[in-house]
Amino acid sequence: MTRIYLDYAATTPMRPEAIDAMAAGMARWANPSSPHAEGRAARAALEEARARIKAALGWTGELIFTSGASEALWIALNRAKVERRVVSAVEHDAVFRAAAGAEVVPIAGGAVDGEALASLLSGPGRAVVAVQHVNSETGTIQPVSALAAQVRAAGGIVVSDCAQSAGKLALPDADLLVVSAHKLGGPPGIGALLVRDFGLLEPVGGHEFGYRMGTENLPAILGFAAAAEHAGPERWPVSADALAGFRAALGEAGTLIAPAGQAAHILAIAMPGKSAAAQLIRFDAMGFAVSAGSACSSGTLKRSRALEAFGIDEDSAARTIRVSFGWNTTPAEIAAFRDAWLTVAGA
Repeated sequence: MTRIYLDYAATTPMRPEAIDAMAAGMARWANPSSPHAEGRAARAALEEARARIKAALGWTGELIFTSGASEALWIALNRAKVERRVVSAVEHDAVFRAAAGAEVVPIAGGAVDGEALASLLSGPGRAVVAVQHVNSETGTIQPVSALAAQVRAAGGIVVSDCAQSAGKLALPDADLLVVSAHKLGGPPGIGALLVRDFGLLEPVGGHEFGYRMGTENLPAILGFAAAAEHAGPERWPVSADALAGFRAALGEAGTLIAPAGQAAHILAIAMPGKSAAAQLIRFDAMGFAVSAGSACSSGTLKRSRALEAFGIDEDSAARTIRVSFGWNTTPAEIAAFRDAWLTVAGA
């Protein structure tokens, strides 16, 4: 059986260019912080990769390499020069772990509630506000740039989790942006924190301009750069017509969970009469890899916090799976899953 992978929001297959770049990087074994010729060569390769990633993402500020999105979020939410932390109710679990005890702004109509945010920002002390660009469970796009203007007017700064959007959509106007290589065809274990101005963060000493401890992972960084350069919406292999037909067919038979604006590459679909767990078992047996919720929590039976915050009722949430597409998804694969979904829904 030829299996079809449709769980790109969890992780993506590595692009061949990224694999080749990592293999070449493994031959550059020197520490980029060492002063000898080998170390200087490794440092030059690292800085070139940093510049390549910034150019590929259209970023003109600073870039700190991290071990992934979770670490980047921790740095942003714990080293920002602020007195308070505010997070949207639909953030990834990594945000809630990094910002334990943060104030939570609710969702209204699928988007961050602007009035509630204004009320929170009126409190004492400068705040850092976390707003995910594209939700990892529903594909909902938050108006980060508009919210950033509101936050900055109140003297705060915005951190945006762009793990699901970088390399697929234009980056939003935020002060601290989080990127994950393995969400765009790069290797796992490497990510970045994009920083508008280093003055926003308290340094900790060590590497990465003094904002992160630990030797840089040069092979993974080179793989990250290669993947970023081969990402972008212009390289999307699936036509808008194919996606529109897919959404229409499933929307007629089930319910597309689509609060507010929607990204094309992540869909949440509720099937009548069948639990998400039952669907996953059936689709896996039929050769399709899909998921329910984020990969970090889909192994549990707890209710999705994000779906609840979006106002999705408990019954619909329990019947919702996530289908996500990526850099090598084909129209034929989408059509095959559409037919399989309709078969399971009608069984």
